[in-house]
Amino acid sequence: MPVIALTQGMGSLAKEVAEALAGELGLSTLQHEVAERVADKMHVSKSLISRLRTGKAGALERLRADRDSMALYSAEEVLESAARGNVVIRGWGATALLHPVPHVPCIRIMRPFEKRVQWLMTEIDTDDADLATDEIKRSDHSNATRMHDQFGVKWNDPALFDIVLNTERLTVDTCVQMIKALLARPEFQETDDSRAQLQGMALSAHVRAALRANEHTHGVNITVESLHGRVTLAGIVLTARERSAVEQVASTVKGVDAVDNQLRMMSRR
Repeated sequence: MPVIALTQGMGSLAKEVAEALAGELGLSTLQHEVAERVADKMHVSKSLISRLRTGKAGALERLRADRDSMALYSAEEVLESAARGNVVIRGWGATALLHPVPHVPCIRIMRPFEKRVQWLMTEIDTDDADLATDEIKRSDHSNATRMHDQFGVKWNDPALFDIVLNTERLTVDTCVQMIKALLARPEFQETDDSRAQLQGMALSAHVRAALRANEHTHGVNITVESLHGRVTLAGIVLTARERSAVEQVASTVKGVDAVDNQLRMMSRR
């Protein structure tokens, strides 16, 4: 059940690579659907999620935005899709989220800035190079800021990727064939252990999302680890009631077979 994580970047041709790869291998793709699902969970419009992600939200929207929930729910969508398998995931921090999973290749699709500007000018049928330049700079800044804030990494750090493909020098088809060749290598073969790791990461994401959605546990900041259906909760909570509520919420998440509650209460002096 192959899973491929790609970066997104305006004008990089990542979308074209993702769609061609999915078509050749009979895989689904995940990109724009995430915004709709995250918006539903946050009870906001899909357009707001898109504006926040692209750096086009107004000052008041940015001030009021629950960025923690957006990051948590989007991670849940990415990890759930990856756990199901047979998917190409573009953007949404997929390369950072899935980098720990041995059988998931994490790939950066890139193109020189000036080529991306030319691409956008063609797409929007304009000869205003300054307009296209500003739009791509805004998009890149938004991507870089989000990756730093959510994962503490540099968006374009080559150490995050297994390969970097430059679509100025490589055609979309060549990129697809190179990714297919990478998938066939021993390093990227799915194993029982790597499958269990990914399933555990997805379950942990579901638990964190459930805690966020519950009014009694919305603000907790704890560690959630899962493996083979066993969820371990660690960290500090304020009261015994909160500790009990966290365990109760976690235990009701589909796929959780047991909860190891290692939460400690804040000492009061």
